[in-house]
Amino acid sequence: MTSIKKAWRQDKHSNSLPEVFSSVKIPKNAGFWRKFFAFAGPGLMIAVGYMDPGNWATDIAGGAQFGYSLLSVVLISNLFAMVLQHLSLKLGIVAERDLAQACRDHFNPTTNFILWIFCEIAIAACDLAEVIGSAIALNLLFGIPLTWGVVITIVDVFIILFLQAKGFRILESIVAGLTIVILGAFAYEIILSKPDVFPILHGLIPQKEVVTNPSMLYLAIGILGATVMPHNLYLHSSIVQTRDYTRDSAGKKEAIKFATLDSTISLFLAFFINAAILIVAAATFHTTGNQDIADIHDAHEMLAPILGTTLASIFFAVALLASGQNSTLTGTLAGQIVMEGFLNIRLKPWLRRLITRLIAVVPALIVTILYGEKGTMDLLVLSQVILSMQLSFAVIPLVMFTNSKLKMGEFVNKPWLQILVWIISGIIVILNIYLLIQTFFEK
Repeated sequence: MTSIKKAWRQDKHSNSLPEVFSSVKIPKNAGFWRKFFAFAGPGLMIAVGYMDPGNWATDIAGGAQFGYSLLSVVLISNLFAMVLQHLSLKLGIVAERDLAQACRDHFNPTTNFILWIFCEIAIAACDLAEVIGSAIALNLLFGIPLTWGVVITIVDVFIILFLQAKGFRILESIVAGLTIVILGAFAYEIILSKPDVFPILHGLIPQKEVVTNPSMLYLAIGILGATVMPHNLYLHSSIVQTRDYTRDSAGKKEAIKFATLDSTISLFLAFFINAAILIVAAATFHTTGNQDIADIHDAHEMLAPILGTTLASIFFAVALLASGQNSTLTGTLAGQIVMEGFLNIRLKPWLRRLITRLIAVVPALIVTILYGEKGTMDLLVLSQVILSMQLSFAVIPLVMFTNSKLKMGEFVNKPWLQILVWIISGIIVILNIYLLIQTFFEK
């Protein structure tokens, strides 16, 4: 493995997230399940990014307007995500570098600075979605005005720091618990809305209308563009290194196997949650003639009268709050990884988190005060467009590195996988360009 290390380390090697590097013990001579549970955790933290508040608006609008037709897009988006997250975890395990560090090793300082700026903008945009999502949830549950809801989200900075100090497994457990809350809430919503099974199965099959209908195509690209989160690629390549696996060829092969299994199962859960949001919107709104439901507030208000119980609206808001808090946890880590990886600058965690949160809170606060509820929903959509713009700048370096024999040695992507990931990258780049053109010039 020496040649691989030489290919990467142009500077003095420092571990990604050094305070938790190799801190989770892996049993040496244990059975399959014990080892799997030891490796399990990072996948769920990644899956959080695929069900954050920013995804809700596109799923709700897609289900309300077009029924189950866009389920195939949700499925394809998650399949793309599974492949890209596999590349991310493989980079972290094999090279022992997160994606930001790998970029710093490979590109010149100017390129790295530009990539870092783009990534920071994306993380701020993601944090913006979390701020707005949490503020809306607090408003729906407790009647707290959106302005105060946005301010309250600053408090979670200190909650997260407290949790991080307790160890990485604690953080993973909190994420898992919140994910179960979201999962349970939408399982309940699906039972209440009583969707037809056969139309759901039919919706999982791609249909030509997705391409030929401009309105459907716009929403489909929105779902695809907002599903694969750029900061997740940086995050995953780092947090897989928290496992204390043997740092040799056999140990890395085993780590890749279990980490991929963890990631794929977790992303399947994310697919279920995203599909559930769309299914509930389709069964509740599309079939009852409420096809103009396009945002979170409308959906919350209409659930109770249509389904005949206020619990439907309450569960919806609880799931939204859990989603916002979950995304906040992973956004914190991503911000730290990106700054330390690209610039090799280490700020105190509380300062790093506070800067990121204030970048998100200030515009959210201004828009909420000036434009109210409608403005925050527009800002939520804009945050997803910004994430789409950044995605290519994360995906292309990741594909380049994992396709490189020099950098990955025996773990380089197989020829069929190399072709597949370039095709996926090309599709993501083209569709995101189309989404941006539609958003800024034709909408």
